[in-house]
Amino acid sequence: MTLPATVPRLTSLSHGGGCGCKIAPGVLAELLRGATAPTAFARLLVGTETSDDAAVYQLNDEQAVIATTDFFMPIVDDPFDFGRIAATNALSDVYAMGGTPIFSLAILGMPIKVLPPEIIRKILRGGEAVCAAAGIPIAGGHSIDSVEPIYGLAAVGLVHPKNVRRNSQARADDVLVLGKALGVGILSAALKKNQLGESGYRTMIDITTRLNTPGPELAKLAGVHAMTDVTGFGLLGHLLEVCRGSRLGARVRMSDLPLLDDVAALATAGLVTGASARNWASYGDEVRLAPGLEIVHKDLLCDPQTSGGLLVACAPEAVADVMKVFARDGFEQAAVIGRMIEGQACVTVDP
Repeated sequence: MTLPATVPRLTSLSHGGGCGCKIAPGVLAELLRGATAPTAFARLLVGTETSDDAAVYQLNDEQAVIATTDFFMPIVDDPFDFGRIAATNALSDVYAMGGTPIFSLAILGMPIKVLPPEIIRKILRGGEAVCAAAGIPIAGGHSIDSVEPIYGLAAVGLVHPKNVRRNSQARADDVLVLGKALGVGILSAALKKNQLGESGYRTMIDITTRLNTPGPELAKLAGVHAMTDVTGFGLLGHLLEVCRGSRLGARVRMSDLPLLDDVAALATAGLVTGASARNWASYGDEVRLAPGLEIVHKDLLCDPQTSGGLLVACAPEAVADVMKVFARDGFEQAAVIGRMIEGQACVTVDP
């Protein structure tokens, strides 16, 4: 979409976009230090203990409700695409817990005197389109007049209690499978600097608006032990959450990571987000990079993903079934990237 000359680019109105504007993990940990964990509620199956993707509360023997919220500032200038990306990203947390979304609420903050109503309506229509594709309504929401444009969802889902998949239940020798290719943050950096072509933009939109629908089916597989999605903290950040929660280490191979087309070249040219450096500053001391890996590899590993892929830890004998589920839902770039290992909670990256 081409915006009228009098309307500012959406990305020009925000200091950061997509999941790249999340508070850095190290800063967030400091902010939450000393917070009281909600341990007094027996039916709260998942709370804040392991930085999981959503809260889960058991209703009865057959049902647990999943609740989450996610919102951010524009990662693209097209308002309809921005709405689609933000909604897809918000629903991902429900899928990552093994659940199915049932409804959502919109979260909207807009500079009302800067953006015309038709632009804001298109953002909302984008979110509605994604929720319609997921088979759920946007049943309400909340809005404010904000200096920077913000959009997202509070999402609610259901899951059978036995199918809840946490990020903290991985086992030693589990195989790690990643559902989407990496590089969204790098493409967004190129876009903001007007150095992303039409093909790259279409790639970016395709991957960020693809719902992580394999989640519920993956959660039904007995061999799938842990699951999360890769978003603003990058692959390393979210894998480290799995390691810390599971009290294990992980080993990944750089050459096995699925990457979006051209992102390695763009990163080499310096088109990376500031969030990748903040991510590394937060958790780099928990990562062991093999000799021969360069700065560009670090940028790829720490690249903030918006609406990124599911990261699955499963038994070796379950890998074939996991890959079948991904393939059936059209996730052709899903790949085995490493494994969980005994030892301290750190990630070793081989060439």
